[in-house]
Amino acid sequence: MADLSLHYASKTPLAGTAGAFAAFHGILATWRRRSRERQELATMDQRVLRDVGLSASEVAFEANKPFWRA
Repeated sequence: MADLSLHYASKTPLAGTAGAFAAFHGILATWRRRSRERQELATMDQRVLRDVGLSASEVAFEANKPFWRA
């Protein structure tokens, strides 16, 4: 007779969850960096933007993007 079990036993090591937390932390860090950079870009004056080679419309487009969008 076959031994049947109705319980699922995961063979995934716990280190996998640590990797998931590290990946999630990396995503959050990226989102914070984007938000901070876009806020800084929005506060730059026309002289600095001209030196960097950006127009006001390009800055407005980038600064108004949500933090999760690259």
